[in-house]
Amino acid sequence: MIPVPLLVCVVAAWCAVYLFDTLLKSSVTHRIRYESWLASRGLMLSPFHVRWQTTMFNRLFAYCARINPHVLYLWFNSGLVFGIVAMLGSVVLLTKTLQQTLAQMTTDNPRMGSQQALQVVVPGVNLPTNQLAYFFIALMLSGVIHELGHAVAALREQVRVNGFGIFVFVLYPGAFVDLFTTHLNIISPTQQLRIFCAGVWHNFVLCVAALAFLFLLPLLLFPAYSTGGGALVTEVVQGSAAEGPRGLSVGDIVTRLEDCPVRGVEDWSSCLSHLSRTPQTGYCVPVASLQPSWAHGRAFKRLDGTMDCCSNNSLTDLCFSYMKPQGRNGKEREYACMPVRKMVTGTWMCRTDDDCAAHSHAASVCVTPSLENQTRFIRVTHPPSAHMLFVGYPPHLQYAVSLTNFVPRFGFLHLDLPVFLETFCKYVVSLSGALAVVNSVPCFALDGQWMLNALLEATLVTVVTDRQKRELIGFFLLLAGSALLAANVALGLWMVTAR
Repeated sequence: MIPVPLLVCVVAAWCAVYLFDTLLKSSVTHRIRYESWLASRGLMLSPFHVRWQTTMFNRLFAYCARINPHVLYLWFNSGLVFGIVAMLGSVVLLTKTLQQTLAQMTTDNPRMGSQQALQVVVPGVNLPTNQLAYFFIALMLSGVIHELGHAVAALREQVRVNGFGIFVFVLYPGAFVDLFTTHLNIISPTQQLRIFCAGVWHNFVLCVAALAFLFLLPLLLFPAYSTGGGALVTEVVQGSAAEGPRGLSVGDIVTRLEDCPVRGVEDWSSCLSHLSRTPQTGYCVPVASLQPSWAHGRAFKRLDGTMDCCSNNSLTDLCFSYMKPQGRNGKEREYACMPVRKMVTGTWMCRTDDDCAAHSHAASVCVTPSLENQTRFIRVTHPPSAHMLFVGYPPHLQYAVSLTNFVPRFGFLHLDLPVFLETFCKYVVSLSGALAVVNSVPCFALDGQWMLNALLEATLVTVVTDRQKRELIGFFLLLAGSALLAANVALGLWMVTAR
């Protein structure tokens, strides 16, 4: 559901801006001065939309357009080829995404949504509010690089750039370039195609650059941060099962979950996933410790059919099951309520009593925590502290703790710097890639419209000689692309906000 407080704040802010603008424009004494002030600064206001345009970057664009003409020619020709391929690929991707969305609407499987390549992003709904800064900065950067590509390509094709601007629509920021339409219309369709494809081409390049930076980040930060020695805890959710005197703390390095080694965040996630899928492991305990020193509780069935023997809901005791010899060859399952930390500290893991015999000369038995079906007992190793003992659903532990692969080599280094770089690069990859895909779609008012029109003029002029017929073909293709994109956005927005 859409967060009502955020919606109210956004609507109230825009209403205040629009009211202020209306009052000044209707004022007899301030209207002329106010409108001249807006015009001199390139500002335009309308409901839920504000834009700023300037010519201060025109010299920068012109300088970039003069850098090594031969390289730029190859560069924008590569963009032309990419733009055509991306136009076809975006249609295939949107069609597949629409099929996945329709399939998800008819099922309650939450994993299907995470398999989609494209998803509608709504701040405060499927975008955490603590990551809004990453989102908006990455979106603005992607938009600026996109428009930089258009501007440099246009100047290289002798098309004048009237100015560059930034806008905010509701919550979403963006950028634009104003090209001189007369120049644009008199150049060849191939030249137009280079200009129109330059935006998505630069988004793709930015996406690849951010992905390469993300891949090389361990090497770039190697002098200051080490990796591969464990997962560093950067945040523990208050009130979660991971918090407490013997829980995890910021700065702890997790090296193992039970017998699963943890060298980084990926291992942490894969180990938790593995532990949640496999049966609960046991621990080798000397037979002598099961004798009268621990009181055996009377076992009783839980609602899910599993057994429990600790009826006092102790925070230190846990019900264990083990096989007790009965008669000459028989065995009987017994249950004992025992202090859990003392029983599992420094013990070997096991599945059967035979596993214990291989590791210990003393008579030992394999005791297994008797837990509910989806619950697991997990020893979290984070030296030099004692194990954190977790009892619960493994995904809850994953959500309760934030970790990073990067461990500072020096005490004065901030823990969050690698996290910031990683998160920002991931947002740049996602948003720049999404802009490349969406703008490639043959859809009205997007780059895809002009890319398709120029492509049809460049390829069909000898096949379909009538210009009106080419325009009609382009119109129906644009109509189909617009319907495809609108269906994806509408259904994606409904899936995010209404379910």
